[in-house]
Amino acid sequence: MASMVTFENNRPEKRGYKKFKIKGVAGQDDFASMAEVVRRRYGNPEMGELPDLILIDGGKGQLNAALSVLEELGIEGPDVFGLAKARSGESGEEREFERVFLPGKSDPIILPPASAATHLVARVRDEAHRFAIEYHRKLREKRAVHSELDDIPGIGPTRKKALLRHFGSVAKIREATAEELALVTGVTRKAAEEIVVFYKNKGVGRE
Repeated sequence: MASMVTFENNRPEKRGYKKFKIKGVAGQDDFASMAEVVRRRYGNPEMGELPDLILIDGGKGQLNAALSVLEELGIEGPDVFGLAKARSGESGEEREFERVFLPGKSDPIILPPASAATHLVARVRDEAHRFAIEYHRKLREKRAVHSELDDIPGIGPTRKKALLRHFGSVAKIREATAEELALVTGVTRKAAEEIVVFYKNKGVGRE
């Protein structure tokens, strides 16, 4: 899975955020995955206007993969560069710094740690990471919902939705008492006790 975020006037523009499920790459191949995502984004005319700058999360390899696809698509205009974090120094005294990789340049540019440019590009990269992590968290939550709530006797789709709407997460349902569970619309006392017994047998939840 890959994520894309957009910034306008130094601020996140969330209407342009997008997630990409990698479809055509077998195994773990960062370069091929980058090429696929860039092709799907910039080969699709419905994705809107071209940005002023395309910031690639990665070093020379990821940058070259993206540039190859942009050239293949005949896209010119946006500046493109890669951003990769690096460390230097001895163990315990390591310092992190940002490296910018430019097309056609073998060596990266080291950005001054306190500069406004460094803070901006790092913020863009970190926002893309946050967006991806949030998506993975939601996927894990969905899997947890299926593997746990669907296995509880008497808890069908309607009650499951009501429980999640009321408590907000599976983790909070695990910790709820029968009295608290029975307050949820559509959840009977018997169903509430079934939930408590289910989690007690799994060794989680309240005693």
